[in-house]
Amino acid sequence: MKVVIISGLSGAGKTHAADWFEDHGYYCIDNMPPALIKSFLDLAMFRTIRMTKAAFVVDIRSDEFFSGLNDTIDYLRMREDIEFSILFIEASDSTLIRRYNETRRNHPLSTGRTSKAVIEKERSMLADLRARANHVLDTTNLKVAQFNLEMSKLYNPDGDISSTFAINVISFGFKYGIPQETDMVFDVRFIPNPYYVESLKHLTGNNKKVQRYVLRHDIAQKFIEQLTVMIDTIVPCYVKEGKNHLNIAFGCTGGQHRSVTLANEMARIFREEGYRVTLEHREL
Repeated sequence: MKVVIISGLSGAGKTHAADWFEDHGYYCIDNMPPALIKSFLDLAMFRTIRMTKAAFVVDIRSDEFFSGLNDTIDYLRMREDIEFSILFIEASDSTLIRRYNETRRNHPLSTGRTSKAVIEKERSMLADLRARANHVLDTTNLKVAQFNLEMSKLYNPDGDISSTFAINVISFGFKYGIPQETDMVFDVRFIPNPYYVESLKHLTGNNKKVQRYVLRHDIAQKFIEQLTVMIDTIVPCYVKEGKNHLNIAFGCTGGQHRSVTLANEMARIFREEGYRVTLEHREL
């Protein structure tokens, strides 16, 4: 089991790091008192579906931050069945002050303006934990895409992009409007319509007879082949820019036959290629 403790200076990017871990299949818990981590992991071992990756954000927001922290770290490093690491995130004083001023939020150690003295106090409180960290990430000059790239270098250096990238597939009918949340819309009304075949008219694209009818056409197969190549080509570019998912919609007239069939087929192909896939048929 992989376990990561995320800590560091307030405002440095711990929440974004947790989002990155969550996008990569980690079970994430924010503001977890260190003394409870051991109990949580022991309970997780008894789950029907065993948890394989977990990340915990621990920082000075918790009154119990220092209670049992070193003991918890020693325990996790002792466990032979746990691959454990600490990620410490920091940034320059000026950067942290600017970020707090922009968001107009109070620093956990201050009820008023965030000052250099407050940040230095937090640095001092976290000095021992920083010294025990496996990785120290400075986010001072990092944009979101650069942050994600650095995280990948640290925690997914040899990983397959497809295993962490999510593709959300949806079918719909143009007569009911285009889904608002989609990134790409493909109009599949160029494929012959099963609606005009009497035996298929009242079935849907979830039926094998309809699927055979739609997919037997050469143009449908060519479309699937070219779309697969396109998605495999652009996904690494999306990942490089910090995007972790893609919403793809297939539309036909009523959202019953062609769009459902194509959505099913592409979802199957994407899963076989190792992508994380969700599938929705809006009109069914």
